[in-house]
Amino acid sequence: MPGPGGGRGRRRRTRFQPMSEINVTPFVDVMLVLLIIFMVAAPLLTVGVPIDLPESRARPLEGNVDPISITIAPDGEIFLAEASVGIEQLEARLEQATGGDLEERILVRGDAAANYGIVMRVMGRLNRAGYNRIALVTTEEPG
Repeated sequence: MPGPGGGRGRRRRTRFQPMSEINVTPFVDVMLVLLIIFMVAAPLLTVGVPIDLPESRARPLEGNVDPISITIAPDGEIFLAEASVGIEQLEARLEQATGGDLEERILVRGDAAANYGIVMRVMGRLNRAGYNRIALVTTEEPG
């Protein structure tokens, strides 16, 4: 007894045909969530003391992924990581931060408008304390 749809065989074939369309809605949802996560996380990845670094054509240094940074603000204020520190306390605080390891790489981030004498005083204190692996941080020169 064939039905109104043209018989049983025909219904069976149409019922089990594979779907040839891809549902992209879950993919778009995941991508939007990832975009929001990256937009929120990106500002947290920068160092907390905003300064204007000078430019240079030097090659980037390879090595320690989490070095200790000393930042010199335009007004001459010195920061060890993100904590303000006086030049007299710099050596003691640095020894605590490195655990006494004199081979620890130290990055000096001096603002382009900072007094050159203060930058040299900081580097002199680091050298006198025995830290010889000192690197100056710059941004890449355009062109």
